[in-house]
Amino acid sequence: MKIAVTGKGGVGKTTFAATLARLYAEEGKNVLAADVDPDANLGLALGFPEDLLDSIVPITKMRKLVQERTGANDDNKFYKINPKVSDIPDTYSKTYNGVKLLVLGTVDTAGSGCVCPEHVMLKRIINHLVLRSSDVVILDMEAGLEHLGRGTTDGMDQFVVVIEPGARSIQTYKNVKRLAEGLGVKQVRVVANKVRNEADEEFISSRIPAEDLLGFIHYNEEVIDADRQGKSPFDFSEKAVSEIIKIKEKIDKSNS
Repeated sequence: MKIAVTGKGGVGKTTFAATLARLYAEEGKNVLAADVDPDANLGLALGFPEDLLDSIVPITKMRKLVQERTGANDDNKFYKINPKVSDIPDTYSKTYNGVKLLVLGTVDTAGSGCVCPEHVMLKRIINHLVLRSSDVVILDMEAGLEHLGRGTTDGMDQFVVVIEPGARSIQTYKNVKRLAEGLGVKQVRVVANKVRNEADEEFISSRIPAEDLLGFIHYNEEVIDADRQGKSPFDFSEKAVSEIIKIKEKIDKSNS
């Protein structure tokens, strides 16, 4: 199972991605969660201790590793576009609560059109995780899909956009759907988070096609408390976990 979770900052996509990862790990699956968000906090949501997270350097910040694998350096502007990355997930991930965490970091390519060695490494690692890894892979990504190549998406089982009730979130879903279609992705599913009442549910249901809507996660003070304490929502809120279990069942069913 390969799942890319996207959405704008603050909508709760990391909470969803982390809980999904913990659920698969609880089933005894080998789970690798990759953090590809510039505001990297997937580790905290997975329940990793802060001292362990402090020891992790994002792959895109490992200049020596990037230079060694791509052949690029200050004197050489030419570099390999297919560097070896197959050993990176096992070598540079950390494991806690049964989940392997790989912090990839990100590369700002917005508006520059730059394809730098770090960006090449990032795309190659994601490609490896999606197409070759035997693990359950969950990618926690920002709302843009710049780091996904056309070939990578062939192995993706689910694109999930986490939104909240509001016009801007609906726009994010439409933007991701358009970007995904450009990469050859046929289906983009939606999880609605921070849903407060029936009016919110009706708002979402009237704007998202029924076949794309995986389910609702309701507004939950326990999840906010977990975030405030830097803890995993999985360990804090039975209600949130039970709602995400129902969503997971739909994901599993559509891939069976």
